[in-house]
Amino acid sequence: MHGRNPEGRWLQAERPAPPVTADATIHVSSLNRLREVAANLGSFDMLTMLSPGSAVGGTDGLRPERHLHLTFHDIVEARPDFVMPDRAVIESILGFGRSWNRDRPMLIHCWAGISRSSAAAYIVACDRNPGHEHDLAHELRRRAPFATPNRLMVALADETLGRNGAMVEAIEHIGRGADIFEGIPYQLPVRWTGRN
Repeated sequence: MHGRNPEGRWLQAERPAPPVTADATIHVSSLNRLREVAANLGSFDMLTMLSPGSAVGGTDGLRPERHLHLTFHDIVEARPDFVMPDRAVIESILGFGRSWNRDRPMLIHCWAGISRSSAAAYIVACDRNPGHEHDLAHELRRRAPFATPNRLMVALADETLGRNGAMVEAIEHIGRGADIFEGIPYQLPVRWTGRN
């Protein structure tokens, strides 16, 4: 506002506030709680990670702006007739995360909302925040005491991102999450400020 105040002095023009860059949050959910979480988000991007042949139609009716569906089992060692997460899976997760402009939330889910989805959320957050692998792992544990990120996914991402074991060490440090059949939806910040 500009003009004169009651004492006759000129008022300084108010400068418009700088545009705020949206720093949307990563929302993590199980398949069972997916619709409940999505209903509260409005517009969102979605990353789905399910085992081959499971929950066909489980995301029907949801309308994400962008949707990446990856199919692999939640395993950390090779097993006959199981599909392991591999470098291509990690590169797909990283590519999806990097093309996310954060003007809307990202919803990441797997079957139980404990292992694959927690690993993917951690990977996306670490990609955006190099050097904060331990901070993000501790924040993940604080927000989701049950989370047990898939160790193979984390190791592959650590190698792909050149973190020299920092991501693997951070996840080992927080240890296995509390036993639970299905995770409770939680959020993880995409940008680490130290004040999250």
